[in-house]
Amino acid sequence: MKSTSRWHSFTCAVHGMVYTLRTQRNAWIELAAAAVVCVAGIWLAIEPVEWAILGLTVCTILALEAVNSAIEAVVDLVSPDYHELARTAKDAAAGAMVFAVIGSLLVAVAIFGPRLWALVMG
Repeated sequence: MKSTSRWHSFTCAVHGMVYTLRTQRNAWIELAAAAVVCVAGIWLAIEPVEWAILGLTVCTILALEAVNSAIEAVVDLVSPDYHELARTAKDAAAGAMVFAVIGSLLVAVAIFGPRLWALVMG
């Protein structure tokens, strides 16, 4: 359905966000991880640019979770029976999430690693 206004487009996007958060358990895991990251950021007094990097990283993970969910829904719609290409599409979308999560872990190590190392080593 073609959107009739910017407001309608925005409300559809919010609906998609709510759907993702309501139906995807991984989104809840990602939100919990984001909460831990926020607490760690406050505790370790990270810099504003580091907050920006973490915020962008968290939003990227959540956005990819929504895209992954959308791909899975479309594949299920057009291919209700098993098909190797449907499996490939779903696996590739899930693989994109794995790439992003690995990247987010590298960001976390780069930001928190030196501070945690300094705390451990005195």
